Amino acid sequence: MSKGYWVSVYPAISGPEALTAYDKLAGPAVQAGGGRNLALFPARGGRIVAHEAGITERVVLIEFDSFEQAVATYESEAYQKALQALPDGFERDFRIIEGVD
Repeated sequence: MSKGYWVSVYPAISGPEALTAYDKLAGPAVQAGGGRNLALFPARGGRIVAHEAGITERVVLIEFDSFEQAVATYESEAYQKALQALPDGFERDFRIIEGVD
């Protein structure tokens, strides 16, 4: 069974504090779904080297044991509640991808 991944890139963040409500709800929802944070930059002090049209704002990578688990967590009531806490006009590039065995 292939792993599943959430990949999020936030092209621009005018105020990181605006994500506080989302983060408080999303973290527990992801953990309840079995997700593990592999990368959260630059919030945890990690480094980013962007190439071509790369973006150096917030990047999040979360791993799940399966693609199905990743989709189910996104569709969960707890995570949908977290999405409602994202500020109006907030832009992010979010994808759920299937890993390669």
